[in-house]
Amino acid sequence: MNIKEQFTEYIHSLQDNICAGLEAVDGKAKFVEDKWERPEGGGGKTRVISGGNVFEKGGVNTSVVHGVLPKAMQDAFGVGESNFFACGLSLVIHPLNPHVPTVHANWRYFELYNKDGDRIDGWFGGGSDLTPYYMYEEDARHFHGVLKGAITPFGENLYSDYKKHCDAYFTNKHRGDEMRGIGGVFYDYLRPTDEADTERLFAFQQANGNSFLPAYLPIAERRKDIPYTEREVEWQEIRRGRYVEFNLVHDRGTLFGLKTNGRTESILMSLPPRARWYYNYKPEPGSKEAEMMQYYRPKDWV
Repeated sequence: MNIKEQFTEYIHSLQDNICAGLEAVDGKAKFVEDKWERPEGGGGKTRVISGGNVFEKGGVNTSVVHGVLPKAMQDAFGVGESNFFACGLSLVIHPLNPHVPTVHANWRYFELYNKDGDRIDGWFGGGSDLTPYYMYEEDARHFHGVLKGAITPFGENLYSDYKKHCDAYFTNKHRGDEMRGIGGVFYDYLRPTDEADTERLFAFQQANGNSFLPAYLPIAERRKDIPYTEREVEWQEIRRGRYVEFNLVHDRGTLFGLKTNGRTESILMSLPPRARWYYNYKPEPGSKEAEMMQYYRPKDWV
């Protein structure tokens, strides 16, 4: 198998494993699968969970698409008329309990071809990040620690570099550089230099994808039964509003999907079921909510 086939097979297997792990923690809701086809080429499997004991809404989606690169993306990549291939897994999970963090992750592979069908570029990208509404520092240390453990065998400085990239990327710059959560790791445009490097980067992607369940599930297990109040739900929904702002204004994956005639329902699966916006809202001084604002800035966790 070539790398496109290997990575496609891997993300479908990972989708199965992640969905099974999340269902086991929830104990009630099951993922519903919606297979779809893209008229221009390819398709995907959208799996959505909702109304659970633990997870209010979420999705674990895979897509394998190809065809002519739209003009908007030609301009973004600085290329002329081209074809492309893209495959990946993307997930967002919005828990019911405000003490359980929202989590996002994706792992993808992209190839670009000239008009004659020759491959002219290709790269891996991905990462995962955590958005808590109330801080339990041991959870933050655990999440970042698992990610670091998965990445470090591929390079001593990679976790530090990709954490900084994540902190800078998942930020609402229109909110005064306020991060949407506490980050994780994020990397893009990892271009293999030869066949051996392709295999190394594929192994790197697998290590990152396989780290998701051990990074997130113990946190969900620890916090899912903590009692919560309406005030805490209100704060959760205010912070979910920041999540929506980032995805619709800044997120490159969302914009790429919409500009390449991706499946809108699958792309917007990342949005929470409920969110709030208050004019000029500021949390009450001295409250737990006000305390949380210090954590939406870069911080070393491990």
